[in-house]
Amino acid sequence: MVETHSIEHFLTEVKTTIDARLAEYIELKRLEAERVSPSSVELVEGVAAITLRGGKRFRPIVLSAAFRAVNAAGSLDDTISAGAALELLQSFLLIHDDWMDQDDERRGGPAVHVIYRGAYPDRHLANSLGILAGDLASTYAWELMLDAPFPATRREHGLRRFVELQKEVYFGQHLDVTANPDVTRMHDLKTGSYTVRGPLLLGAILGDASEDAMAALVAYGDPLGRAFQLRDDILGTFGDQATTGKPAGNDIRVGKHNALIDALERRVPETERGVFDRAFGQTDASDQDVAAAAKLLIESGARAEVEQTLLSLRDAAVAELSVDSLNEEGRALLRGIADKLVVRSA
Repeated sequence: MVETHSIEHFLTEVKTTIDARLAEYIELKRLEAERVSPSSVELVEGVAAITLRGGKRFRPIVLSAAFRAVNAAGSLDDTISAGAALELLQSFLLIHDDWMDQDDERRGGPAVHVIYRGAYPDRHLANSLGILAGDLASTYAWELMLDAPFPATRREHGLRRFVELQKEVYFGQHLDVTANPDVTRMHDLKTGSYTVRGPLLLGAILGDASEDAMAALVAYGDPLGRAFQLRDDILGTFGDQATTGKPAGNDIRVGKHNALIDALERRVPETERGVFDRAFGQTDASDQDVAAAAKLLIESGARAEVEQTLLSLRDAAVAELSVDSLNEEGRALLRGIADKLVVRSA
């Protein structure tokens, strides 16, 4: 059985390898841009800023663990291009998401559209450059995914899976920005798809997995993806800015309808939510009003409900790993990763 220190070694190994690959790749893209359109290097710099600034590299880690679970003898080198592609896809989504949500910070620094305001006082132009940088990150993600060494008979399957996870996340983002009440579906599409289920399946396809193994990974990934998003919901309100890289209570100020809000609305009548409404969706709400709103989420039991739900989902995910189609080393890695994704502070 893989021990805790071995899991930690695996996480560090994957993160270090992906960080190095991303740095190398982005430097090549700078040189490429200098040849093609020197002025456009600033778009590459925007991609570099969000991609290299930080990140836990969860998605490549999930992908590599799934690969290991179905192909114990395979080299993790075979997962690097696909893992780096997922990180650049994440950069694209974060760049656009920050602009849509009007968030000015990400990973402890300015959002990409805010970076461009330093050079371009015209906010519309700066925002437009941010969108272009996001588009460029998406194309870079595809370039890297095309380099992924899928087995010859599975290549089309792998690329189509990459297409599917993107379509799902766009639909999930649509539900999010329109404040659709189907929070569970939004979580599954926006986060579960490209954070857990998609990376698991890409890793499995790279490892030439059996249909039984892929079914087991989906059964593990679906509840885990929901649990991951629930933790994000909690961190968006209660997280420490120094750790999350975003202002405390940010989700309250921007009026994000997440699982905490869903639980609050079921627990507290609308006529008794005045203290919450003073801050929710009010970008200029005072720190005191945000703190009072967060306090109501605790006192109403909404936070505790969400915490219990995400732990139950984590347990349900781990229970799906007891199948013969996944090797023991991989199962142990996936159990450890479930804890890392759900019990985290950033």
